[in-house]
Amino acid sequence: MSTPENPFGQVLVALVTPFTADGEVDWADVEKHVEHVVTHGADGIVVTGTTGETSTLTDPEKIKLVEVAKDVAGGRAKIITGGGSNETAHAIELYKKSEKVGADGIMIVTPYYNKPTQAGILTHFRMVADATELPVILYDIPGRTGVPIRYETILRAAKHPNIRAVKDAKGDLSEVSRVMNQTDLIYFAGDDANALPTLAIGGSGLIGVTANIAPAPYRTMVDAVNANDLATATAAHRALEPLVRATMTHVPGTVATKYILHGLGRISSPRVRLPLVGPEESEAALIEDEIALVKQIDGVDFSNFRPDRNAAAGGALPKVAGTTR
Repeated sequence: MSTPENPFGQVLVALVTPFTADGEVDWADVEKHVEHVVTHGADGIVVTGTTGETSTLTDPEKIKLVEVAKDVAGGRAKIITGGGSNETAHAIELYKKSEKVGADGIMIVTPYYNKPTQAGILTHFRMVADATELPVILYDIPGRTGVPIRYETILRAAKHPNIRAVKDAKGDLSEVSRVMNQTDLIYFAGDDANALPTLAIGGSGLIGVTANIAPAPYRTMVDAVNANDLATATAAHRALEPLVRATMTHVPGTVATKYILHGLGRISSPRVRLPLVGPEESEAALIEDEIALVKQIDGVDFSNFRPDRNAAAGGALPKVAGTTR
């Protein structure tokens, strides 16, 4: 197949949504965090995705996150709106509003909980893709949605002119290769540990959680692959391994990322919204043990890591309930 144009970037951060201690969006921290990841190598930002706690955000918060990220990035990074909804009409409404405020692309997750058939999934994707002029990333994450996007469904979806990419959190690299052989779809690693393996078989980049903490080594990895420098890419992969394990293994990635960012002084509070809660003592200890194994990583100084288990404890009930169905 031909090499497809990439309208999204290559180092995409699945952005956390910083909250105050009482669970409201900390807009100053949002701006600060966006600026940091862009300055350190991100050329794409996915707001209101799983890592951004989309399930507990209100629709106005989701739209404002697109606006704020777009303003701060100032053209240095593409802004992709994620999350969506398992109700097709609601997803269409959200993505239309996101397009109006400047989103550069949309990421559509497989409808979750209601577990539609493959025909229902395909119809959902097509109708949402029809609703805007924006390029679309399909998000295949059966561990959260309860149903995969099957190979045949991906091939059919790829015929839609707006559907341009897949974020793969299924981890089946043989299927990724098979789809890339049959279509012009762009592939992004959806599991941080699979960033380099996905790039090595022809993927275009990653949409990463750990990249909230350390975007620079992912930039190094991607640039090295682009330059056919496997040794440099592998070195970045190995340096990131304990940080990926700390972030993605012991508690939900959002929880660990906020815990680590707060310990580094990069956000004012590690608070998450219920039903997510901060790490328990044993979980926090495991995260800290993994962090202790991290060596030199570009852009992050773990000698200043000061985790606060008390600040992270529990979860918040925001003043206004979220609107994701």
